[in-house]
Amino acid sequence: MDFDSHFRGALEALKAEGNYRVFAELQRKCGAFPKVRHYDAEGEGEVTVWCSNDYLGMGHHPDVVGAMVDTVRECGTGAGGTRNISGNNHLHRILEGELADLHGKEDALLFTSGYVSNWAALSTLGAKIPNAVILSDEKNHASMIEGIRHSRADKVLWKHNDWRDLDRKLKAVGDRPKIVAFESVYSMDGDICPMREIVEVAEAHGAMTYLDEVHAVGMYGPRGGGISEERGLADRITLIEGTLGKAYGVVGGYITGSHALCDFIRSFASGFIFTTALPPGVAAAATASIRHLKASSAERAAQKANVAWLRARLDRMGIPHQANESHIIPVMVGDPVKCRMISDILMKEWGIYVQPINYPTVPPGTERLRITPGPLHTEADMEHLVQALSALWRQCALAHAVA
Repeated sequence: MDFDSHFRGALEALKAEGNYRVFAELQRKCGAFPKVRHYDAEGEGEVTVWCSNDYLGMGHHPDVVGAMVDTVRECGTGAGGTRNISGNNHLHRILEGELADLHGKEDALLFTSGYVSNWAALSTLGAKIPNAVILSDEKNHASMIEGIRHSRADKVLWKHNDWRDLDRKLKAVGDRPKIVAFESVYSMDGDICPMREIVEVAEAHGAMTYLDEVHAVGMYGPRGGGISEERGLADRITLIEGTLGKAYGVVGGYITGSHALCDFIRSFASGFIFTTALPPGVAAAATASIRHLKASSAERAAQKANVAWLRARLDRMGIPHQANESHIIPVMVGDPVKCRMISDILMKEWGIYVQPINYPTVPPGTERLRITPGPLHTEADMEHLVQALSALWRQCALAHAVA
């Protein structure tokens, strides 16, 4: 077989469909966010980022940067291997204590990313709990889907955010051990789950609850504990999973729960046992970020104000965007080729970077620009974005929203 020929053919098909992914070459400059350097064949320039998951700009916060720099100077760059081999770095345990406190849990366990924490935890629970069945929201993240698949446990899908359908599916499962897996904020539509109803249904059926809070930690609740903290439900959820790579501005994932649960995952999850641990500098930076956002609501308040301002301005200009309660603004295009074209023009002519979201991340026909305003965007930045989108909507003959 001519493997390269096969690879090229598959890539050409992606390009013809408008679903070929092009990654912009960017360079963040500490203290300048959301402005970054952009590099292409024509040279370099400055653009404003509108799609970062560093939602609060904490990756540039002086306390976070300082903690990482100081720790690298003191401890070096790497952890030395897996925690099984190189031991528990003291800074890992401090961070896990902060995370357990954040969610009101007995313990926490660090992973190298949010993807890995979902994959490792769900695959371990499904594989090691005899006769378990995992009931998964149909729009759960790929990391959750892969973890469930790898566990080889029976899986039941329930309709997105439909707690009544979940109730029916739980009844049908019967007396088997049940794990209900869902997210708080869904990253592409920005919708927030009916958490109280889901938790109550799961409790009524004796099910374990597994909550992914990756797009909510740092962002919601009086201390940044997520939607579960904001709604006073954290203590009723068995396992809360999160990330350090979004609102906290660093990298890594984690789970929180009881001592027994975290020790169970630590002892059986291959995705933990055989993976090199996070560098101590990362752990120190994440701890500084979490501590800051536990005490400060200024970043969250400024971010929410900017989201409200931008949504109102988009409405006035007739730019269609999905309504939701979160910080994510999906601006709907509905065509993969036009979505890519708009993204390219925004970069080249307007100095705006927002990545197009196409299939398979979202269903065909729902292509969009996923915009995430942060506290460091200025009113001038937001007005510039609105004017650019308005001009491109006319240029590309896209439908405006009906007032």
